[in-house]
Amino acid sequence: MNVDQRLESLGIVLPPVPRPVGNYVGGVVSGGLLFMSGCGPRRADGSAITGKLGDGLDVARGYEAARLVGLNMLSNIRDVLGSLDRVERVVKVLGMVNATPGFTATPAVIDGFSDLFVEVFGPERGRGARSAVGMVTLPNEIAVEVEMILQVCA
Repeated sequence: MNVDQRLESLGIVLPPVPRPVGNYVGGVVSGGLLFMSGCGPRRADGSAITGKLGDGLDVARGYEAARLVGLNMLSNIRDVLGSLDRVERVVKVLGMVNATPGFTATPAVIDGFSDLFVEVFGPERGRGARSAVGMVTLPNEIAVEVEMILQVCA
């Protein structure tokens, strides 16, 4: 089963490709690796999940935001590679959570992103090294931002 068939079997419809909001590209392939720019929780209508975890947003809402980031990232990856079937495996995920100083559940929030990639690619291809960190702020007050590195085939 290819990745598009897997998405369909899971009932997942990817959103339109979110366009960069600055002077950068969505991703760059170099030496068999795909370096993906940071991606936020932008909805199809252009709005985003904003706010700070620990002050108005709980872990469940953060998890939802991280999953939405994952959907946008999948759209970006397909846009850069032409096909999600070129993804060999997730190498590294850096999840950044807009959080109060006392918020310590950043891993549970970023699980929304990681769980989606395991659903789509399976545990061997979809799970990689990961960091989940709290940030004092993120661009435009988005709740979550994730960047990643993937191993890709030609």
